[in-house]
Amino acid sequence: MDPLVFEPTEHPHRRRNALTGDWVLVSPHRTRRPWQGQVEKQPQESRPAYDPTCYLCPGNARAGGHQNPSYSSTFVFDNDFAALLPVGPHGEVGSGELFQAQAETGLCRVICFSPRHDLTLAEMAVHDLCQVVAVWAEQVEELGARPDIRYVQVFENRGAIMGSSNPHPHGQIWANYTVPLEPAKEDREQQRYFERHGRPLLVDYLEQELAQEERLVVQNEHWVVVAPYWAVWPFEVLVLPRRSVLALPDLREEERGALAEILKRLTTRYDNLFECSFPYSMGWHGQPTDGERHPHWQLHAHFYPPLLRSATVKKFMVGYEMLGMPQRDITAEQAAARLRQMSELHYRLASRPPEPEWPGP
Repeated sequence: MDPLVFEPTEHPHRRRNALTGDWVLVSPHRTRRPWQGQVEKQPQESRPAYDPTCYLCPGNARAGGHQNPSYSSTFVFDNDFAALLPVGPHGEVGSGELFQAQAETGLCRVICFSPRHDLTLAEMAVHDLCQVVAVWAEQVEELGARPDIRYVQVFENRGAIMGSSNPHPHGQIWANYTVPLEPAKEDREQQRYFERHGRPLLVDYLEQELAQEERLVVQNEHWVVVAPYWAVWPFEVLVLPRRSVLALPDLREEERGALAEILKRLTTRYDNLFECSFPYSMGWHGQPTDGERHPHWQLHAHFYPPLLRSATVKKFMVGYEMLGMPQRDITAEQAAARLRQMSELHYRLASRPPEPEWPGP
């Protein structure tokens, strides 16, 4: 190999995140280094369908003193320990250029995906995942209609390694008075692209990903999952609709059902990669909820999983990543190929007959 001829699987290089303007250093040659770093404990995966000590299970008392109803489907409630408060001052509260601060208000809610304590998105039935998708959309629409809310962030932290304080399948919604940092960066870059080309950035990006096929992971009639060209986390993916969609409430019925199906297929592949309940942080980004239409926006979901080499070895963001810039070893193309090779029959069900395919709405 000519050392002066660039080879993306051998030579260090930087990739620009078109969505945020940030850069990531890719060092594919480092996959050959030995590992003597921290090895995580394999998490305990055997859980009962109902846990009388769990504050998210149906009928149980929550940590804040409230009682859960005996819910049988998806259940939403205001977070008992919310990071944002609905009532408070607005505007500048700092002192001078070097000590700037702004008061912030908002609402925080919790979504229990299922009454069953022992499930994850990968192990839930598609028709139950359809209800999760419906609640995501309903919450964005409801909270986004409030004049004091300008952005609604839907997300899930899966697994203790990602900071989840309870293994019961659940996610969160934080609704802010201001647009948070990451979607604000995406808003800026998508707006700039739209002004130059007259088309949404992610619509053009998906078109090129479908043509190249290198980073595709899984797809159906309405959705495509790719390992983004600029991915930072080892098995990071981007979930994109095939048509232009501004926000979750804008999804058609058939797109919601297809989304439930693609989420199950993706998370099953994740679990099968290292035969564990695969941890991640995921979340939806859509247009701001300021009452205006933002045609430069395209709805999408990010999945950020930390696992690197196995169920017990994770990627750390330390040292150079904290002081310089994000860095990854395996390329996005290599990660996508690994995920494409995974079965869509969950490893725990390998000895059982597979579920019937989703028939559509």
